[in-house]
This record gives sequence, C-alpha cells and structure tokens, in this order.
Amino acid sequence: MIRLYHSSSLEVGQTIDLERNPSHHLIRVLRAKKGSHVLLFNGDGHEYLAELLDENAKHCLLKIKQASLINNESPLKISLYQGISRSDRMDSCIQKSIELGVQSITPVVCQRTTINLKGARAEKKLRHWQQVTISACEQSGRCIIPEIKSAVNFVQAIASIKSGQKLILNPEANNSITTLAKPEKHISILIGPEGGFSQEEIKQATDCGFTPISLGPRILRTETAGPACIAIAQSLWGDLG
Repeated sequence: MIRLYHSSSLEVGQTIDLERNPSHHLIRVLRAKKGSHVLLFNGDGHEYLAELLDENAKHCLLKIKQASLINNESPLKISLYQGISRSDRMDSCIQKSIELGVQSITPVVCQRTTINLKGARAEKKLRHWQQVTISACEQSGRCIIPEIKSAVNFVQAIASIKSGQKLILNPEANNSITTLAKPEKHISILIGPEGGFSQEEIKQATDCGFTPISLGPRILRTETAGPACIAIAQSLWGDLG
C-alpha cells in the first residue's frame, strides 16, 4: 500500500488537504484514483489509513479512517556520527542507516572532509538530508522519524557523547565489534569521511573513551561502513534477523 508522510497532526475522522509535493506524487506518479487507500504517518508512532476523496494533483483530499500504533523501533538505540562525504554518498549512507533502524544521525566535519558547509548552504543541506530521512521512513515502514542533527566538527562530536558504548571505525584496529560486550541499550558509532580519520583524530577519540574497531580485512567506503556497522550491531544486540 502507498505510504506517505504528512507533517501535520492526524486524527480519525479528519479530512486533510495533502501538501502539494505528495499530492503530485500520489496522483501523477503513483496514479492513485478516488477511493484508493493510503497509509499516512507524521512521526508520532502511528500509521493512519486514509481514503482518497479526489484526484487533485495540487492539493488532494483524504479522509482518515483508522489509526494504528506501530511498534517497529529497535530496542538498541544507535546514534551514527558520520563524516560528511559527497552528496550522493552521504544520501546513500543516511537512507540505508534509517532503513536499518538508526535513532539519530549527526554529520561530522573531519580533517579530511572536502565539503565546505557554512551558513545557508549548511541549512539547505540539512533540509535535504531530513527529506532523505522521511523518504527512507516511507519506504521502510518506520513511524518515528530519526533526528538528523546539524553538522558539527570532530571535536564537538566526540565531546558531545557522554554515555553508552562509543565506537570509532579504524581499519587498523585490533578489536572487532563481535568481541565487544553487549551495550546497555545505547551505542554511538563514529565513521570517517572519504579518506578516513587522521591518526590525530583517532587518538582524540580514544582519549575520550571511544573503542577503535575494525569490520574485517577489507576497507569499506564511507557510505558502506556506517550501514554495515549498524547492521552488525542490530544483528548482535538489536532486532535484525
């Protein structure tokens, strides 16, 4: 069934005016017809069954017929601190991490980050990443939208994490994630940008209590490393598999 995000509150019996972009997608792209059923979510943990009342591609009307509480969030709370990479790679990392159940994502400016994010450009990029997150929630069935935080520099990132299991990915590390003790519900994962972390950054992180880990004998691309690490953690301690 078609699943769409709606930014406003939703209640059973309510008739809503769907926003322009999702209306166009529903009518022109998905070819939905009057009387079709659509699932809506707004991030409150519920899914709302709605009936399409018209076929207006600019602002279509839907009536909320039913609400269901959805419980598909992972018991393992994972925060990803992702070194910022080029647009398509960052989008892919965010999308797959959301599908795998990450709770929050913080973009991190590292020494080897090549993208300059400041002012209006940073705000525009954040809005784009938030839209990628919503699209991933639409696809994966999540009804609570993970938080995409504003970008911070590396020092701010490692200083902001006060509790829980703290991991930094380093291909040269001796530890594997599979050798670690089960975390007490929360885990923070720090992934480098294209080119990885500098030795200085790895030392700064370990001095702040991070455990360096390796995911095996092959070096993963930045957009692969985060989702791979999340998938392993979910398989070991969360709800994957």
